[in-house]
Amino acid sequence: MVSEAPPFWWTRRGWQAIALLPLSFLYGRVAGWRMGVKSRNSVPVPVICVGNFTVGGAGKTPTAAALAREAKARGLQPGILSRGYGGSLDVTTLVDADHHRAADVGDEPLLLAREAVTVVARRRIAGARMLVEQGVDLIIMDDGFQSNSLVTDFALIVIDSRRGIGNGHVVPGGPVRAPIGRQMRRLSAILKVGNGDAADKLVRRASRSGKQVFVATLKPKDDEGLAGLGVLAFAGIGDPEKFYRTLSELNILIEDRQDFPDHHHLADDEIVDLLTRADAKGLQIVTTAKDMARLAHGHGRAAELAARCHVIDVDMIFDDPGAPSQIIDRAINACRERNLRRGRS
Repeated sequence: MVSEAPPFWWTRRGWQAIALLPLSFLYGRVAGWRMGVKSRNSVPVPVICVGNFTVGGAGKTPTAAALAREAKARGLQPGILSRGYGGSLDVTTLVDADHHRAADVGDEPLLLAREAVTVVARRRIAGARMLVEQGVDLIIMDDGFQSNSLVTDFALIVIDSRRGIGNGHVVPGGPVRAPIGRQMRRLSAILKVGNGDAADKLVRRASRSGKQVFVATLKPKDDEGLAGLGVLAFAGIGDPEKFYRTLSELNILIEDRQDFPDHHHLADDEIVDLLTRADAKGLQIVTTAKDMARLAHGHGRAAELAARCHVIDVDMIFDDPGAPSQIIDRAINACRERNLRRGRS
């Protein structure tokens, strides 16, 4: 899957998307077929899939974290399942946030391991079984909606209200992972993030088909006392603009900025460049929690950059505080029915 989305994906349909229509058609046919194949892989506990229509940047990881916190508040023992994108380990692994590096298990699993038992696995069924062995009674799967490699009981699709689905084309002509019609039929609910209008058309379509729609906002946990201060901001996430908007909303003055591809591990020369630019202008360095996860356990200049960074972390806040509990309840009920059907067969 593409980690750095071409800019034309997020603008009106142009010549690039039109030129790639044949490849998008083929990709969409294959992706749609894969989604239509019924999975035979299941575990006895409820599985919530947190996915999105498009490649990257919608807010899946903070959504998964919010659901894990709600599950723990209810006395459940949630576990989080990830493919560990950006990590190098090929074996199913229980993530240890204090010892693993992002280069091993991926940056997002390191963040999620703060919230609940987290496993990274190339084969999701293997990861799900490991979580069950760890004693979890609810699995939250970060991504994997289009893969259909594990039976899920509730599929929550996160969509950013400012970017929506971009130009609406399927990869490689656009950011959409599979034909929208196919995805709509399989999802359980949509989570619209933010107050933009780019997702409204899809939200209305989902509502007309009887799908539930939730609304949430990404809110910073703390501004670290940086209001009114000039900063050098850098971000290697799916949608860097989202991070910069958060800084502006906190009245933090972005004097310099640097974008990197999603999941990007900084090279030594890039680290030196950031430190040099900050020193030359007397700026505080700020970044995201995901970028800091990739700097964790680094040495030399990487450790220096990590020590000088202020992290602006965010939480997914649902407009309806009861929404996460509703999602968990629906997953539990669906799992119960699934297990009963299996027992009768």
